[in-house]
Parts: sequence; structure tokens; C-alpha cells
Amino acid sequence: MLIFAAMAVILNLDTSTKLCSVSVAKDGVLLSLKEEYDDNYSHAEKLNVFIEAALSEAKISFKELNAIAVSKGPGSYTGLRIGVSTAKGLCFGLGIPLLAIDTLKSLSYGASSHPEYISGSLLCPMLDARRMEVYSQIFDEKGNELRGIEAQIIDENSFADSTQKMFVFGDGAQKCMSVLSNSNISLLPNIQTSAQWMITFSEAQFNAKAFEDVAYFEPFYLKDFIGGPKKGEK
Repeated sequence: MLIFAAMAVILNLDTSTKLCSVSVAKDGVLLSLKEEYDDNYSHAEKLNVFIEAALSEAKISFKELNAIAVSKGPGSYTGLRIGVSTAKGLCFGLGIPLLAIDTLKSLSYGASSHPEYISGSLLCPMLDARRMEVYSQIFDEKGNELRGIEAQIIDENSFADSTQKMFVFGDGAQKCMSVLSNSNISLLPNIQTSAQWMITFSEAQFNAKAFEDVAYFEPFYLKDFIGGPKKGEK
């Protein structure tokens, strides 16, 4: 007897940075993508609009969704909170499971397909955490974690002992290149967090039934929130 795997329709949300991003995928294939970069973090106004637009473009109704995936962090405290709150609300209302995707891992997946990436090089995503601090992690080209997530202050001594070629990328990478002294480190330009990079992971987690507890799930902030930022800052 033949057994066919169910085709999952998943809504992916990434609000971990200044890019508000929504994708719809079916059986691991991108159907639609809506995203926009905004220095003022206007995710609260745009996220639901992007969700409806992405579903409309994909010709998918809310009732056809099998799961909601959200980028879980680290990243912007406010952005993560908005994305997770929206995802949890949809899961409650639709009665479907919640999936949580590692932000830095999905970002690295996107970077690995960049035309300037050299096979065999290490991947180091960097998300801006203000001043010279970034949220970073290190992966090999297959996505295996070589170093865990850190809130890392970058200076001329950072990665100084690394002898392997490594690419840095993400919204915190450009500022770091001005101080990094190791010639083995290069910048992959124009790589940002995006809901399209989540699709492979959300499909795999759905098939593995790796669901989150909708009532109790919280984003991975990494650091405690520091109140009182100026407008436009995280």
C-alpha cells in the first residue's frame, strides 16, 4: 500500500529585524513573499497587511493553513514580540500548530546560496545589537553549528585566530568589517533575515511534529530588554 505524506501549507513570519517579512509555502515550495525594510520598525502596522497580501497572492485562505512558523530570535525585542504575538493569535484562532525557527540558522541558510559564497567557508550571521555589539553564531556550509549564539562585542581582536575562510552577513555585519583585522573574513552583501529562508526549516519541523506550546512559547531574546530607546532603535 502506498503512503503519501500530507502537503503542508505554512505561513512564515519574520519580524526579528527592521525587515518585516511574510511568506507562504506549500510542501516546502515558496508561493508568495511580502517584505519591506523600515528603519522605524513599523511591524505592528504592516504585519497583518502583509499576511493578507501574501495569502491572497498565493490563493490560500486562512482555513487552508496547516501551521504558522515564526522566527524566534535573537533580534529586535519589539519585533520578535510582535511576530510571536501575531503567530500565537493565529494559531489559537485557527486551531493549528506553532513552529519556531532559529533566526540565525535560517539567515545562514539564505547566505549559503549567495553567488559570492565560496564552498567550504564558514558562515557567521550577525544581527545588530546596537553600537559594536552583534548577535552572532558560526556554522559550516552544511548548517552544522560550530559555535553557539553569543551577544558579541566586536573589536580588532575578534576572530583574530581564525585560519579558515569565513563570511559575515546580516544587518550587523557591515559595521564590524571596519574593525575586523583578519583577512580571512569577508562580507556577503545584501543578506538580510527573510521569511523565505524559513521555509526549509518550517517544513521539516512540521513533518517531525516539532510543535511549540502556543500558550507558553516566548521568543529567544538572548539579552534582557533595556527600556527607553530612541525612536528607530531596537
